[in-house]
Amino acid sequence: MDHADNSFSPENLSGKFARTRLNRRTFVKKMLVLGAGGGAALGLLAACGEESRTSTAPTSAPATTAASSGNQITLTIWDYFTTQTAYLGMLDEYQKANPNIKLQRSYVPFADLKRKLLLGNAAGQLPDIVLIDNPDHSAFASAGILADITSAISAWGQANQYQDGPWKSTLWKNKNYGIPNNSNCLALYYNKDLFDQAGVTPPTTWSELSSVAAHLTKNEVYGLAMSLVKSEEGAFQFLPFLWEAGSDLDKLDSPEAVAALDFVAGLVKAKSLSSECLNWTQQNAITQFIAQKAAMCINGPWQFPTLTKDAKFNWQVVPLPKGVQSASILGGENWAVTASSKYIKQATDFILWTQQPERLESVLEKDQGIPSRKDVAANDFWKKDPRLAVFVNSLGFARPRAYGPNYPKASDALQLAFQSAVSGQKTSAEALKQAAATVKPLLAS
Repeated sequence: MDHADNSFSPENLSGKFARTRLNRRTFVKKMLVLGAGGGAALGLLAACGEESRTSTAPTSAPATTAASSGNQITLTIWDYFTTQTAYLGMLDEYQKANPNIKLQRSYVPFADLKRKLLLGNAAGQLPDIVLIDNPDHSAFASAGILADITSAISAWGQANQYQDGPWKSTLWKNKNYGIPNNSNCLALYYNKDLFDQAGVTPPTTWSELSSVAAHLTKNEVYGLAMSLVKSEEGAFQFLPFLWEAGSDLDKLDSPEAVAALDFVAGLVKAKSLSSECLNWTQQNAITQFIAQKAAMCINGPWQFPTLTKDAKFNWQVVPLPKGVQSASILGGENWAVTASSKYIKQATDFILWTQQPERLESVLEKDQGIPSRKDVAANDFWKKDPRLAVFVNSLGFARPRAYGPNYPKASDALQLAFQSAVSGQKTSAEALKQAAATVKPLLAS
């Protein structure tokens, strides 16, 4: 998806769609007219781990709303996981320990999940539990699709064990609508062989990043690869620069925001970063790095298996170089319970059960996830590989895209701005001034 259609957005759901009965035929017709077939509803694309989420996986029998048979109840779950075998084993473990509860899990392709939740909400056919991409969380909460489980979380008493970024991604208007499942963020990969040959060290600041990238750009090798494609993937990679400059989405016309975009556009102008970054996904960017056509690459920990298998050089990882402050961006999934579930208590009990430290640690180790819980992250497993430890530590300053239901439209405006400036069609100041005029009212509302 290179441009999301946000004409159908969750703020509509929080109005008439959430408060009145909507004729299902009318709803489906509206979705088809709006081109929702590509998962356009909510306008968000996978910002991380897309290569595994979009792969084909067998779908279990269609889920229905939770049902009771005698003393046993059925909790239905939707997720888009395709390779997480430890996660599936955990579901079996829960059912064995709780014979009165059956977990009916359905795989839904990542690109279809948001659309299916919207349709299911209108038709009264939602699961009890959903694993949801964290930037979508506040949008679905604001639409009334997710259950407020603040009281249960308060009684549980373990919220302080979580990193701030992942935890904030589950909140809407200071109430809790879920719990983090696993997290990831961005850092800087570098080719240590090329660095050693050139006699340079990994950059820690923007100034050093610019200098090192220029020094390593030679013989058809660029200093840096990253994604600035016109989609949520591009926004995912640009937002850390905005935050590191000391700005944010509601301050796009600030000098700090202009400095951030000037810096990124300057890398392309200096030919340290290929102008093809405007078309590259994150997978395209890491492919350039693996092929040794780029000495550095901004990317996430989901690339470890591919790099371990295909990279024929010594690759290492450092935190994103610092601007006026350090920042990274949060990716990953959250657990949520739907507001329409007949078994909100039982569903909430299940997702809290998954967060018991020893169990969570085992699942994330096997499925290569990164823990949002600080006590689990302190385990030696995430420290023994210094490359993995960089991502775990970076979660401490990774920020969520918890901007509410209008974030998809704000992201679209941001994407237009960095595409215009990096391509040279507008100056950074002009592009961001235009974006700010769109974004400020969206976030204010």
